Amino acid sequence: MTIRIEEPSNGVRLLTIDRPERRNAIDLATYRALTAAIDVADHDPAVRCCVLTGAGNVFTSGNDLKDFQQPQGPGPEAVLFLHTLVGVVKPLVAAVEGFAVGVGATMLLHFDLAFAGSSTQFRLPFVDLGLCPEGGSSFLLPQAAGLKRASELLMLSEKFDAQTAAEAGLINRVVDDGGALAVALDRARALAAAPPESVRLAKMLLRQPHREAVLGVIDTEAAHFTERLGSADAQAAFGRFFAAK
Repeated sequence: MTIRIEEPSNGVRLLTIDRPERRNAIDLATYRALTAAIDVADHDPAVRCCVLTGAGNVFTSGNDLKDFQQPQGPGPEAVLFLHTLVGVVKPLVAAVEGFAVGVGATMLLHFDLAFAGSSTQFRLPFVDLGLCPEGGSSFLLPQAAGLKRASELLMLSEKFDAQTAAEAGLINRVVDDGGALAVALDRARALAAAPPESVRLAKMLLRQPHREAVLGVIDTEAAHFTERLGSADAQAAFGRFFAAK
């Protein structure tokens, strides 16, 4: 299995992306496993909060580029995963270390809380790969970071550090390296101890005004993303990536 599922404390479910040999890159099987695990947790009355992290001190290096050699790329699996994140009723908390690339960064926009180790490197490489923004990021990142900062992060494809990620609203705060999971679990336990219906309503009221717009943007981005996968620019970028391996 590419996802480890644990119960570190009452009411808290911990999901760990477990492909350290691939820097926890998300392939089709991992998308399916993540979607199922989050959905099961959301419908389990014993679970009040879900925490996501990555094995080996790496959150995730994003989509497994091997899947981009297929005509549809991650395709429906990725879109279903993103729709699941948008629809989750219970709070989601992320513990980020090492790398958060591509969907590994954009998914954080759908989490209620996120914490990252100080040396974590983030990157939104879509334009550099001949693709386009995904995960609802073209809508949510300008809301969180402002249009100028979002344009810089999404259009230049450059790496940025955890402090920049915090300033852009991708994470709540920067913590000591190796400490993100402990902080995330502490916050998850606090959420699990709060009145569950009040937590549910707070999340719903925060997210509901933009929920349908976010779902629409995810689908529009996915259509353009799939089209771009077959472009000469994207194929040349993938060729360079695999030639360097």
